[in-house]
Amino acid sequence: MADRGAPDDRSIPNLLDFGVVNLDKPPGPSAHQVAAWVRDMVDERVPGGIDGVAHAGTLDPKVTGCLPLLLGDATRMAQVFDDAVKEYVAVLELHGRAPADLETVAAEFEGPIYQKPPRKSAVKRQLRVREIHDLDVLEVEDRRALLRIRCGSGTYIRKLCHDLGLALGTGAHMGHLRRTATGQFDDRDLVTLEDLADALAWWAEDDDPDPLREIVRPAEHALAPLPGLTIAPSAAAQVAEGAPVYAPGVIAADLAADRATDRPLVACYTPDEAAICLGRLVGDPDGESGTVVELERVLV
Repeated sequence: MADRGAPDDRSIPNLLDFGVVNLDKPPGPSAHQVAAWVRDMVDERVPGGIDGVAHAGTLDPKVTGCLPLLLGDATRMAQVFDDAVKEYVAVLELHGRAPADLETVAAEFEGPIYQKPPRKSAVKRQLRVREIHDLDVLEVEDRRALLRIRCGSGTYIRKLCHDLGLALGTGAHMGHLRRTATGQFDDRDLVTLEDLADALAWWAEDDDPDPLREIVRPAEHALAPLPGLTIAPSAAAQVAEGAPVYAPGVIAADLAADRATDRPLVACYTPDEAAICLGRLVGDPDGESGTVVELERVLV
């Protein structure tokens, strides 16, 4: 079993092989291209390279903002972002002067809505239900409105803007779009590609790891919203070989966040808070026997 040690005590190579970067995606490249650039930057500095880089939710080339990137073995836990709430700031380009009831109409879009993916999308074009948690009108100027949107994963903001224009009677399309949050990652501590490249150079060439530690967080940070179990080192060794988590191996459980959910996704940790696996809770962690967690992803 790979021993990365406690998240705050890891070496830089271990951090880069199980880390997360809250990147500020620039306009122009796709999210996939940005992830490939970051992989190449890290591979250039780390002997033997890392196993890849995964992004937490696609952003179109023109869209900027919050794009968490999972490094190395952390790519195995990309599913934690599947249901993450996203937040955007969008410019609504109206085809006529903004009506007086703009805020009232926008509020009617909060809640579940129906959307069909656009023709250019990579998924099957069928009607889907998406959740709009909040749709706030921040500012209005002539034919433009600045919107803040909190929504479920898979929501098409361009389609939302089009439908809002129809409901307003003016017609509208999406102008500039910026993602300001993905799950617990937001725009308060974004880093640029240039920041990451400089920090890698300071570590590799000047033996200064501090800037890199400020930019690359232990991958466990991405697991923070999930319910968690602490398991014994002996149980962790068995999990690393593919065994499920059995009740005798559970030391402690923090499951309050998802007690009402059937088979919730949980993260399992060693006593030093290093992540071991993701799995589905299927049994009682306080029990004396039986399977407690069925594995989905081994992270070591």
